[in-house]
Amino acid sequence: MSKVKPTGPIPQGYDDKDGELLIGGEKASELVDQHGSPLFIYSKDQLDKRFAGLRNAMPEQLHIHYAMKANPFAPLLSHMVSLADGIDIASGGELEMAIKAGAKPNHISFAGPGKRGEELLQAIRTGVTINIESPTECDRVLKISDREDVQPRMAVRVNPDFDLKGSGMKMGGGAKPFGMDVELVCPTVDRIVNAGALWRGFHIFAGSQALKADAIIETQQQTIKLAARLADAIGKAPDHVNLGGGFGIPYFPGDEQLDAGQIGEALRAELANLPKILANTQFAIELGRYLVGEAGVYLTKVVDRKVSQSQTFLVTDGGLHHQLAASGNFGTVVRRNYPAAIASKYTTETQEVVSIVGCLCTPLDRLNDNVEMPKAEVGDIVAVFCAGAYGASASPANFLGQGPAKEILVD
Repeated sequence: MSKVKPTGPIPQGYDDKDGELLIGGEKASELVDQHGSPLFIYSKDQLDKRFAGLRNAMPEQLHIHYAMKANPFAPLLSHMVSLADGIDIASGGELEMAIKAGAKPNHISFAGPGKRGEELLQAIRTGVTINIESPTECDRVLKISDREDVQPRMAVRVNPDFDLKGSGMKMGGGAKPFGMDVELVCPTVDRIVNAGALWRGFHIFAGSQALKADAIIETQQQTIKLAARLADAIGKAPDHVNLGGGFGIPYFPGDEQLDAGQIGEALRAELANLPKILANTQFAIELGRYLVGEAGVYLTKVVDRKVSQSQTFLVTDGGLHHQLAASGNFGTVVRRNYPAAIASKYTTETQEVVSIVGCLCTPLDRLNDNVEMPKAEVGDIVAVFCAGAYGASASPANFLGQGPAKEILVD
């Protein structure tokens, strides 16, 4: 028998009724009966609680932005627009979705390398803030703006000379395609200001998916110091500084919940003692998965149960084409198990060791590997948690002609 492997921790806030998993007050089986399988379900109650908790933990004057790349599902996005102070986008397509969801253009910022000319034109005409990633991109924006006779809103994305320690994905420090190196920032800001564009400030993003409060605190302190140093060199205070994100959520065995209160306390002290040049600067953080990740559950039905070489497999009608990250194929070096459960037997004691696999004809399609679960039969429902971020929109839904899963937002 293969070695038993643990699953990640199931997020708090999920209850049961009659032994079944409840999501938004409804049983998993009822949701699947109504909407079909596979199915992504996002809980508005979970979103509200996470956002309220974060708002309470952070300094009152700090703006909280939603990075919509984490989950652009239209009903969820509209709800996040109603909660957040700003929306951070990374494409022209996301810009269209953000506007349709009710976001105001002056509350939208556009980051990402390789913005196409038509996307820059769209952003300039709409009036969103463009986070400039290179001197060349700066020239392109100014050229288009001059042709359109529109004053662009521009910020400079900085590739900081430090990274976020312990982050799952480093976005700063060393050679990066994101933002521009520190020595290029001042000349670029001078170019923006001299051209008569509206310089909004800095976007400084060092990394993501960190679970250590101390690491995020240190990075935020370094980011504020860097912003002050750059502002002093430019001789002009930035209106706005985006401190980036980095707040992670527990996915894997041994992961623990991030202490947002500790981060907020330290940031409160930093913002109360800012360098003089930043005294009137508005600060923001941008978060994606931390706001929405734990509010989502992926439900998929068992369609076959089989034994091969003494190993039991539960074969589902879903898989990596909907949940690429849970399968271990979205940047994970060593595959580990996401939090999962048999939703239809949520409170039943574990009885066997199984591997939960998808319906695709590839050995990569594993949702859980050698885990202890209640005995499940054909028709039972598997729940994969932490499915609210980088799930449906970050997975190859059309691989092997399977098509996307349905998504719903419940109360």
